[in-house]
Amino acid sequence: MATTANLSATREPWREEVIPFQAKDGFKCNLIHVQGHTSPTKGPVILVHGAGVRANLFRAPVETTLVDYLIERGYDVWLENWRASIDLPFNRWTLDQAAVYDHPAAVRTVTERTGARSVKAVIHCQGSTSFMMSAVSGLLPNVNVIVSNAVSLHTVIPAWASLKMQISVPFLRTMTQYLDPQWGIEAPTLLSKSIVEAVRATHHECNNLVCKMVSFTYGAGFPALWSHANLNDETHVWLRQEFAKVPLTFFEQMIRCVNRGHLVAVDRLKELPDDFLLHPPQTDARFAFFAGLNNLCFLPESQERTFEWFNDHATNRHTLHLLPNYGHLDVFMGKNASRDTFPAIYEELEKT
Repeated sequence: MATTANLSATREPWREEVIPFQAKDGFKCNLIHVQGHTSPTKGPVILVHGAGVRANLFRAPVETTLVDYLIERGYDVWLENWRASIDLPFNRWTLDQAAVYDHPAAVRTVTERTGARSVKAVIHCQGSTSFMMSAVSGLLPNVNVIVSNAVSLHTVIPAWASLKMQISVPFLRTMTQYLDPQWGIEAPTLLSKSIVEAVRATHHECNNLVCKMVSFTYGAGFPALWSHANLNDETHVWLRQEFAKVPLTFFEQMIRCVNRGHLVAVDRLKELPDDFLLHPPQTDARFAFFAGLNNLCFLPESQERTFEWFNDHATNRHTLHLLPNYGHLDVFMGKNASRDTFPAIYEELEKT
């Protein structure tokens, strides 16, 4: 199936192909293969989105997206829609399911399609945590470079976000299976209307109610996932359609992770260890950890702790980038990200 991407008016649309793949448990996911006008000169790189969004996350309406940046420098770009994607049927997913069932199948599909022996990855938020679980458990032997943004093995969040989650999730699960920032556009139930009104009363940072619902859902800031100064007006409008349902199963797992300070498996799948930190990582991949210093979803300490853990096992092999003036998602969606953050991501992908 071939379609075209919505890119800057100054650039011809890239070619893209949506390639379905079946996760190990049968769940139907897909990859979006975005291709330039000439054959790539470098190998494949997978971009992995976070919770309650979709692969389109990496294609905000900015002059140059990360997809553009990598294609123009020769990479073969693949965007993974795993089971948390809002483009797929809603399901009560866990990080364990994505780690064992989705990401290995996605990587295998890319290697089979391209014939490449190895794959690189740029992973974000819960795409990063689940991909990390998979990698350190030895389930991604063909991935040799992993660029992780915001959070990976360690889960450190603002105190207010932790308190909000600990109190609200047990209460909410008696009435709903999910939270949905789209309630900022249409709230269909009494519960959703009540949440929207609470957000109206407490968030005054902008006039975009979906933007404010995202901050309520995922963090402690006003806003939580970006600085408004880093977004152009088009992106601030565009994000209204890019956030939707996220199941409470995710928040229930994250409560356990936050309480422990690091990722915790919850589904008792034999492929995952009981403690991810107990043994050295079962991967030869090199990791580059990125953290916006203004992140109010996961604090930069999350990535700092994970970098230290990896560095203890392989000194001077991995890297850490702390990004001033950036937060959680503006690392990719920012109007100046192609100048401020993409070069460092590209440099890490280029290292042998």
